[in-house]
Amino acid sequence: MSSLNLFLVRLVAAGLLAGGTAAVLGEDAGYRVLGGTVIGASEVRPTAATPASKLELTSSDPQLVKVFDWAKNQAMAYAFDDGDSVGPWYEAVEPGREGFCIRDTCHQALGAQALGLARSNLNMLHRFAADVSESRDWCSYWEINRYGQPAPVDYKNDAEFWYNLPANFDLLDCCFRMYVWSGDRTYVDDPVFLNFYDRTVNDYVERWGLDLGHVMTRPRLLNVRGILDPAAKFPRNRGIPGYNESDHTYVLGFDVLATQYAAYLAYAHLQEVRQNAALAQAFLDKSTAVKDLVTARWWNEKDQTFYARLSQDHQPEASSGRRSLDWGTVEFDDPDADMARLVDLSHARLEYPEVSFSRIGEIVGGAMGITPVFTSPLLSAVKGNWVEVAIRTQSGLGTKIAWAELRNLPLRANVITVRHEGATKTIFTNQHGPALIWIAAFTGAHPNLSVNGRLMKTTMENDSRGGTISSLRIAVGAGGTIDVQVPPT
Repeated sequence: MSSLNLFLVRLVAAGLLAGGTAAVLGEDAGYRVLGGTVIGASEVRPTAATPASKLELTSSDPQLVKVFDWAKNQAMAYAFDDGDSVGPWYEAVEPGREGFCIRDTCHQALGAQALGLARSNLNMLHRFAADVSESRDWCSYWEINRYGQPAPVDYKNDAEFWYNLPANFDLLDCCFRMYVWSGDRTYVDDPVFLNFYDRTVNDYVERWGLDLGHVMTRPRLLNVRGILDPAAKFPRNRGIPGYNESDHTYVLGFDVLATQYAAYLAYAHLQEVRQNAALAQAFLDKSTAVKDLVTARWWNEKDQTFYARLSQDHQPEASSGRRSLDWGTVEFDDPDADMARLVDLSHARLEYPEVSFSRIGEIVGGAMGITPVFTSPLLSAVKGNWVEVAIRTQSGLGTKIAWAELRNLPLRANVITVRHEGATKTIFTNQHGPALIWIAAFTGAHPNLSVNGRLMKTTMENDSRGGTISSLRIAVGAGGTIDVQVPPT
């Protein structure tokens, strides 16, 4: 039975989906739900119970709450805990394939972490890391099914398989982000992860012509096995130089360089955690070199965005729509417009797992602006930080939502609640766990902020768009609640 079919069975059983709605979603797949009964569902594979999530959202905006509830229920319906041989996992691929691919997993991981699926993240990322191989030119499998095997639709053998080149970089960056969010030392100490990190930033880069000496002149096809058959599925897709899969002419996508930059930074930070100062600095320098290349050669001054790709004759062309090299972070550049897009599901593929998981990630990282901020342990004495990660908040609700409150968010050893009242007041509760450092940030130049009614001096800095951000660092004890607000003028 397909994962979408099973998902609808679960929603009906839970009373979360009416028959008419299910029919609209499901008739194209050959089944429908009438009167609470699934018609055409011949098999339900045995799995353990769907894991539960404690994450909650309330708000003055009922549409935001509706979208959150829908996204949470749908995402959790795609989560499977120990019922399959692959281990704990969640659907992260085209519906019906019963598996997870690298790209979607990396893009769904933040939402999964927020929903309490850190264990699934670790298992799935570890699976991909374990499967890098010299015989596949240091690629992993593009997609793994619930049996723990490469999905046949994307893999025939080590010479013939589907793979997009940003994937290794995306995976490395995701592993670091999930370490920062979860605090799980497996990402830092496990030999399987360490081998994957090392192979990616060295052998993978060299094998696919992605070092700075070759990346701007690399050919479209590399590492071709045997005689190239242009009509065959896999030869031209074994090493697609970007996530754009519809164009077979370009030689390099902007997303390769963006993920490579993120991967080098992630690798450097992981080495900082491991106290390897020299290696960390070497890859901080490499990340800077990638950034300098992109800034010098890929910026489209006319459109004020980066180019999307290199053409066949190695010239930058088209617009990527991106104005930042940051990868894997959620930012709301225009809160009102971004919130309107977030709560609009009219054009979304509702059955596609990435939609629901990504909506949760956008609510956490964008609307609520909750971000763990990593500080290198090598710099703790210089910067005066006694913890590796602080928690930063900045409202992304915009001007049309009066308030929103996110509860039971797991972050490292803590569970927290964040409530924004517009863009000028934030209440932070350390529900469970040890004392932590909260960075309360607000848009605009505010020399002072009110902390539980007492004015405190802020730190002001420019954001990526040239505006000013004012912030405070505050220690929040176990069980403590602190409110910070912009004082009235």
